[in-house]
Parts: sequence; C-alpha cells; structure tokens
Amino acid sequence: MLVYAATILVSAFLLFLVQPVIAKQILPWFGGSAAVWTTCLVFFQFLLLFGYAYSDLTTRRMRPRSQVWLHCLLLVLSLATLPIIPDAVWKPAGGEDPVLRILGLLAATIGLPYFLLSTTGPLVQAWFARSFPSGTVYRLFALSNFGSLLALIAYPPLIEPWIPTRAQSLSWSAGYALFVALCIAAGIFSLRAAGNAAASAVLADAEPGGSAPVAREYVLWLLLAAMGSYMLLAVTNHITQNVASVPFLWILPLILYLITFILCFEGRGWYQRRFFLGPLAVTVLAMAWGLHAGGEIMEVTDAVPLYCAGLLVCCMFYHGELAALKPAPRYLTRFYLMVSLGGALGGLFVGVIAPLVFVTYYEFGIGLVITALLALYLLWPLPKWIPALALGVAVACTYFVVEYIGELKRGTILMTRNFYGTLRVKDSGPVDEPTTVRRLMHGVIMHGEQYLEPRLSRQPTSYYGPDSGIGLAIRHYAKRPLKLGVIGLGTGTLAAWGKSGDVFRFYELDPQVLTVARRDFTYLNDTAAGIQAVIGDARLNLEREPPQGFDILVIDAFSSDSIPVHLITREALAVYMRHMAPDGIIAFHVTNRYLDLPPVVQKLADAAGIAAVFVSHDPEEHEQRYSRTDWILLTHDQSFHKSDPVQRAQSPVHVPSKLSLWTDDFNNLLQILK
Repeated sequence: MLVYAATILVSAFLLFLVQPVIAKQILPWFGGSAAVWTTCLVFFQFLLLFGYAYSDLTTRRMRPRSQVWLHCLLLVLSLATLPIIPDAVWKPAGGEDPVLRILGLLAATIGLPYFLLSTTGPLVQAWFARSFPSGTVYRLFALSNFGSLLALIAYPPLIEPWIPTRAQSLSWSAGYALFVALCIAAGIFSLRAAGNAAASAVLADAEPGGSAPVAREYVLWLLLAAMGSYMLLAVTNHITQNVASVPFLWILPLILYLITFILCFEGRGWYQRRFFLGPLAVTVLAMAWGLHAGGEIMEVTDAVPLYCAGLLVCCMFYHGELAALKPAPRYLTRFYLMVSLGGALGGLFVGVIAPLVFVTYYEFGIGLVITALLALYLLWPLPKWIPALALGVAVACTYFVVEYIGELKRGTILMTRNFYGTLRVKDSGPVDEPTTVRRLMHGVIMHGEQYLEPRLSRQPTSYYGPDSGIGLAIRHYAKRPLKLGVIGLGTGTLAAWGKSGDVFRFYELDPQVLTVARRDFTYLNDTAAGIQAVIGDARLNLEREPPQGFDILVIDAFSSDSIPVHLITREALAVYMRHMAPDGIIAFHVTNRYLDLPPVVQKLADAAGIAAVFVSHDPEEHEQRYSRTDWILLTHDQSFHKSDPVQRAQSPVHVPSKLSLWTDDFNNLLQILK
C-alpha cells in the first residue's frame, strides 16, 4: 500500500507545484498579466482531462500487463523532456495571439510529463483496487488532493521567496524522476499482487458490485465538477482584476478548492447537506451583493475574505454533492473522466470563451445564479420550503447581478475585454458640462483621465502634474528637444507635455489601449510632439531595439495592483540603461495601494550605482485635476539632483535590511506588502 500511496502523493505534489513554477517563468514574456495564470489553469485542466481519458481507456480496453508496460514506456520517454525550462523561442514578438502562444509553450515544455502525472490518480487507484479489492480506494483520491494542497501551501512562503526560478525548475525535474521510479514500481507491483486478476482482459470484468451509472448521474457529475472549476476561475479573476491582483492571491482560491475536494472525498462525512444549505444561501447572497455593494468598491480587507469564504462554501456544496454521487470502484475511471471533463469545460468557459463573448467580467455573477438554481434542482425532493428558499436566493442574486451590470454601464461610453483584462471609458457627467472628466478604467483602477472642456483638455491630469516626480523631470529638460519613452500608454496623458521637436515613444502591451487612447481621448492627437507607438511587451521590445537615447524613460506600469515584476528587476534596469542618454532620467511610477515599491527601486539603484530621488506628491485641495503620486527617479545627472525643485520635493526611502535585490530569477512580493 505504501508504494501506491507514495506514488500518488508525489505525483499530486508535482502536479500542482509545476503550475506556479512554470507560470512564474513565462509571466514576464506576456506582460505580467493575471490572464497568464488563467490560461495556464485551462491548459492544465485539459491535460488532466486527457490523462483521465487515457486512464479510463487503457483500464477498460487493455490487459493489465499491456497497460502497465505501455505506461512504463511513456514514463521513461518523458524523462527526455527534462528539465522543464521554457525555450526562449516562445517569447512573443508582439502580434501573436497570447493564448495560443502560451498553450503551445506549455505543451512543448511540460506537456508529456504533466500528462503522465495527470494519469496517476485514476490509474494507480485502479491498480490499487485490483490488488486490494477490499481497500478504500476513494481515500487515495483525498490523499492525491492533500499532496496537491501541500504543493500550493508550500510555494508562496517556502519556495518562491527563497529558491531562484531556475533552481525551482531543476528541483521539480529531479522530483519528477523520483516519481517515474515510484510509478514504475507501483505498476510492476500491481501485476504481482493481482494474482489471477492479471490474466483478466478488462478490469471491469474482474470486479464485482455496483450498478452502472445512469444518464442523470453522468450529467450531474459533469455539471457539479464544471461549476467548481468555473467558480474557482471566476473568483480568482474577480479578486485579482477588481480587488487586488497580487500573484500569490492566484494560489489562495486554488488552495480552498482543493481543501473541499479533500474533505468531501476523505470519507468521514465532512460534508453534511443540512449543515451547508444555510451558509451556502448566505454566502451566495453576500457575494452577489458584494458585486454592487451599494455602488461602492469594497475594501480589500472585506472583499478577499468574503469571496474566498464564499468560494469555500460553494465548492463544499459542489464537491460534497459530487462525492455523494460517486459510483462503485469498478466505474471510478469513468467517474474521474467526467469530473475532469467538467473541470476542463468550466475552465474553458471562464478562461477562453468568456473574454470573447463578454465585454466585462459577467461570468462571476452568472455563476452565483447558476449555483442557486443547481441547489434548487438538487433540493427539489425535500420539503417544499427548502427549494422555495433556493429559488428566492436565485431571484435575489439575479437582482444584484442586474444592478451590478447597470452600475458598470452608467455613464460608460465603451466597455471592451480581451486577454489582458477589461477596459471601460466612463464620463463623470454630461459632455457639455465644463467639469466633466472622461476616465479610462482597467477593472477598478483608473489609467488616465481627460477634461472634455476644450481649454482643459490639453492639460496633464492625474499622476502627471507639474509637481509630480515626472513633472519635475520633464521641466528640468524643458529647454531642449526631448526624447521621452513611456512604458504604459493609458490615455496618453504624458503627451500633453509634448512640444514641437519632442519625440514621445509609447510602449503598450494591449493593442486595445492604443485604439481607445486615439479614439476616445485627444492627448495623442493634440500634442505638438511626434508620437511613436510600439505594441507588445515593453521589455521584450527594448531588448530587441537598438539604443534609443532617451532623455527620460518612464516606467508607468505599477499604478494598478497587478504589477509586472519583470519590469522592476536588476536585468530590466540594465536594459533601460542601454537606451538612455548619458544624463537621462529613468522615472519609475510606484504609486500602489498594497505594495511598497520605492524600496525595491532604491535597492536596484544602489546596486547599479545610480543616484535616486523619491518624490511623493499630495496635491492641494484646489488642484483637483491631479492625484497623489509616488515617483522614484534614477539619473547620473547631478544638476537634476541639486536643483531647487528636486531638493524641496524629495523624501527619504527606508530600505528594510532584509529586502532582497530583485532579479529575473528571484523576487518576493511578500516582503513589500503594506
């Protein structure tokens, strides 16, 4: 039994550990977008489906000996794909579909090993059932989820902060070699322990008991598994895009998802329908209300616990009902196949289809309504007041979701969505009012605004006022033609500073942002400066380009909550320096609600031997068109550091002694949480 248990535990640990390991490696190649994680999850879910289908097919159609030797051969062949380090040939050039690029990269890098890991749960459990017919095979499913949970819990505090990314890949590859040895041993042992059962052509013919599942059971397996996966990704999207998109929050919902699988399939009755119906109704209603929250944005301290607790209760309902419907062991590979198919379909809808058919994140609210309706169906045979309560929850959820959609549309002239997130263009009032402001929103984060009144429309606003860090830098070089590079376009507000003879070169990851900036805002069209736009990840483009000789390079990608870490590392700074004029200024916009970024940049500057100045500007009440901002400016130009405006505006930066230098191979967001 220890051989089977060890094989399943190691495989499950590796199966989920590889997800953050590989996602972190490719995240910088696709702009640091949280959608990279979602796409990876969709890939892993479908490969899990293929693995379960392989297990079901070979278990039912092949003799045990043939099945074991085929699997052993594939395991040995998979060792040739190690180590799991993505090839740089997969780096995007800027015009490719990022989803297809990521899927191809994952298939080439981790495809065969992950496929074989995904077969382990149902396949080794089938071997176990053949060797120990009286054993509790579904407890191995709980053990598998426990191994997955260990990997996810260990990664944020124990692996990511202390082990460089390349070393993570090499260590995982060594662990995979151990798994191959264990799995081969389990397969050979299953043939020896099976005795006379090894001569059976098909496992199903050799196993007793259990009626065949009917169509209704297949549909419910599929639907309950799909909703678990659906809500996992929907909640992850919601808390990362609309609340606080910090990478380690990607893992928290997945941990809760796995905990429910462990509790529901462990076999000790952790899920009791009568105890969970009340909490399910309350949390579903609370999450639906939280979408609108009376028209206000929920604070992160309220929103993250609410949605995570809600996900836990919902998944206990899905997986508890799923466990109650599990069949006899002889049908376990079919059961796992349907569970995996449901998970893949739920992930496919949220990760791939929803961005194509919805203009914003409607799927979360829809999922809450479906949950209430699913409860209504399952509870229909009970006393009628119980399904009536479920119907009431469904109606209330529908009301809150409609209110949420109405609030999003109020004053909105454009909503659009793609791989990189959602964009909304929203007016604060009627177009003909002089105080009306047009804003570009990415989720709940403002990425620029412009007054519609003609006299004010050419003036810089928000983070780019004259007394902000970038304002001081531009004013310092105002007497000469300026070549300014900007990473992060937004509405193009910085173009308002442009004068004749200047060249402003914008690097923008999302092509829709450029379209919106030119169509719905006038900064790019009205400026006297020459405008250049480069689409694609800025760092990759800068690595390919010849030196640009920038007087100022603005790294303006950190004001939102989902920061692209690859733009704030030692290697990134070296790329920027190659493009600077001798007295040029590198301006990092480090305004952020949750992360203390100035010490990170100060550490980079100290390591590179570049003097840095931190400018934190909080405008007066009468300066309503400007926002509070934090900028840190790096330059060798001593005249800039000694100028009176800079001397008056600068503030000290406290760098914690334990803060590590951020590199492409090593960074730690936990150290800079505010």
